[in-house]
Amino acid sequence: MKNVIFKLAVFCSLLTGAVSCNKYLDVVPDNIPTIDDAFSDRYNAMKFLATCYWGIPKSAGWNENPAMLGAMELIFNRDRRTQGGMQYALGENSAVLAITNYWSSGGTMVRSLYAGMRDCNTFLENIDGVMDVNRYEKERMKAEVKLIKAYLNFYLIQYYGPMTPLRKNPPLTESTGGIRAYRETIDECFGYTLELINEVIASDALPLNIEGKGSELGRFTRPVAYFLKAKVLTYWASPLFNGNTDYSSFLNHEGKPFFNQQFVAARWDSAANACKNAIDVCRAAGHRLYVKGDFMAVNSKPTSDTTLLINTLRSSVTQRWNPEIIWANSSYPANWDYQITALARMEGGTSTPSSNTGILSVPLSTVELFYSDNGVPINEDIEYPYSNRYNIRTGDAAHNLFIANGEKTASLNFDREMRYYSTFGFDRGRWYGNHYKPVDEADIPYPRNRFGEYSSVFNPGEYNATGYWPKKLVSMNTTWRDPNSVSEESYPYPEMRFADLLLLCAEALNETKGAPDDEVYQYVDSVRQRAGLKGVVESWAQYSNQPNKPLTKAGMRQIIQQERKIELAAEGVYMWDSNRWKTAMKERNRPIQGWNVNSNIVEEYYTVTTVYFQRFTYRDYFSPIPQSEMIKNPLLIQNPGW
Repeated sequence: MKNVIFKLAVFCSLLTGAVSCNKYLDVVPDNIPTIDDAFSDRYNAMKFLATCYWGIPKSAGWNENPAMLGAMELIFNRDRRTQGGMQYALGENSAVLAITNYWSSGGTMVRSLYAGMRDCNTFLENIDGVMDVNRYEKERMKAEVKLIKAYLNFYLIQYYGPMTPLRKNPPLTESTGGIRAYRETIDECFGYTLELINEVIASDALPLNIEGKGSELGRFTRPVAYFLKAKVLTYWASPLFNGNTDYSSFLNHEGKPFFNQQFVAARWDSAANACKNAIDVCRAAGHRLYVKGDFMAVNSKPTSDTTLLINTLRSSVTQRWNPEIIWANSSYPANWDYQITALARMEGGTSTPSSNTGILSVPLSTVELFYSDNGVPINEDIEYPYSNRYNIRTGDAAHNLFIANGEKTASLNFDREMRYYSTFGFDRGRWYGNHYKPVDEADIPYPRNRFGEYSSVFNPGEYNATGYWPKKLVSMNTTWRDPNSVSEESYPYPEMRFADLLLLCAEALNETKGAPDDEVYQYVDSVRQRAGLKGVVESWAQYSNQPNKPLTKAGMRQIIQQERKIELAAEGVYMWDSNRWKTAMKERNRPIQGWNVNSNIVEEYYTVTTVYFQRFTYRDYFSPIPQSEMIKNPLLIQNPGW
């Protein structure tokens, strides 16, 4: 292994506060570092650790993260449909094209996760030989790398199903025979992933938290290990991976089903226990829901509790290292290119800072998931005018904090829960922050998106396809400097949020019981309470046409799933959730619709218009193994349907 040549600049540290590639290239001549160089001292070992973190997939990118656009929870307009993320969403994936290919090296747009695992194995094989690193630090670094490896394994399981765990690096040979391996059953894949996580937890080598705001932010902590274990066990207990008879004919090289054919109820018990343990560890580390007292105002003007709550809910995602963030990916932050797609123009200008300004669009199927202000689905609310939701209504003084007074918009935008207004920007909807002019609360800017207005089509292909922006993805400190330019504040992308963990725990507990009880309700209600809503039992009893829904296991399952779709909207969670729940066949065969953004007449603008037709089949639960890999390794068996 001594003369392995790294063709990539793998020693480029991507952790916050680490050194640059250029500085490292000043140390090692000719950019051909060897393993001996990489582990010659602590300085270089730390850079190799950063390389291992670099192997974690990027979430803040529409071509790198298949879940960002893949479920069409978010979309680009038709002029941007050739982006890899949109091609994946529109079913244009294939074994030959292999969009967003995380299996093979040299794949399109992204780096192979197996390459990342090889780096992890190399690190684990060599770190003990570094002389100027003490034992405590070595154990911590080994725990981090094992957890990275578990993370990569889990990602491959979500994306491809059965995979080939890389327990050790294969010997380097001239032929491909040295790296040929069979795919293992789904239970074996989950088992190995959990084995790695359990080793990390048992080592007790990770710190409980990262002190201060220094360069170690972004490194794994003990809560990360417990969260990942809870998530892995919850997925393993879910219908896609637990007794999935749809894949009874998908057999391995021994003729056995890749997927276990008998539902194992005890897996939900394991998941529930892991979730509760993770919550305890996270709380001990100071993690909790981000609340109004945490919000850091960006405007010197006073605001009401309503506006403060909207900004708080939004900032739970974008405020750097807030107490809700268990782990955020600082190697690949949500930077300028990512945020500008979700940012609407707030006034007329002569140019735009990016050709991607405002193009990230939210379909009506996502918008309509959010509750009424009574805290129940709008199609269940006995007080909500659901059949008239597409009618035009004029903003008034009572709704001026949400919709500009005297301006016309859809009835759909009125009387919704606070997460609606923290998540979405829309035509005539107030948009606090992201503007260079401090204004009174009653005069907060808002998009004008009818054709020809300043928030609509600016350049060819530069427009929002549905009339809704995911403003929750834009940092409150990213602001227009003037009508034509933006000052950006990037933020580490939150991969693990405490709200996500609470809802995972509620889901797992609900599945372990004959009927939901206070233990289940408490986790859901804490997330709802933060959003200004009453508990599920009270809300459904008072406002829903299905008042007993939270009292049954099936009803509560639906409520928890909708809570996850709302709380984690636009964060790249829904695709994985709808896959593991096996609801994708029902939910993701639909027209993808928005308003008629090509009209400047209000009555025509607020006409439901189809942008795309979404199609989903059983084959789409998992991506195809690239054909090139099937040729190199004839032992591989392709996923069904590909």
